[in-house]
Amino acid sequence: MTVEIDNFIKKESGSMQNYDYLETPIGLLEIEEQSFKITNITLVTRREKPVGKTLLLEKCKKQLTEYFLRVRKDFDIEIELIGTEFQKQVWQELLKIPYGKTISYSEIALAIQNPKAVRAVGGAIHHNPLLIIVPCHRVIGKNGSLTGFACGIEVKEKLLQLEKNQN
Repeated sequence: MTVEIDNFIKKESGSMQNYDYLETPIGLLEIEEQSFKITNITLVTRREKPVGKTLLLEKCKKQLTEYFLRVRKDFDIEIELIGTEFQKQVWQELLKIPYGKTISYSEIALAIQNPKAVRAVGGAIHHNPLLIIVPCHRVIGKNGSLTGFACGIEVKEKLLQLEKNQN
């Protein structure tokens, strides 16, 4: 009985991680919530973690579904970016990229006032924990080429095509 009460208290206080999954046109997304904020959205091949339904996870799944249905361009979800200060700075800059638009890695480096950090920017983007919501897919090579995407160039191309057809 004590263990059940302790688990309930931990879950209600937000100290436990909760996971849910969403099947999308790009594959299966694993969504993680921690302390009442979405902390991770990752493309996975199978469901490995126990599902813990919460209002925030349901809200996130609904908004992601609307994105793929082309009825949502912006997200209104409580998120927490977990990473180094440099990574957070880059990810915050990604949040400014409008739906359907692209920007180069070097433009991100300039925007964070560190023009020589193009490779470091690429590294930070590669470790973006919030696929789609923090739109790392909107970052392209300086020459317009689709380069470097943690989920694969095909997925990046699908996401950009989805947004392009809606603009």
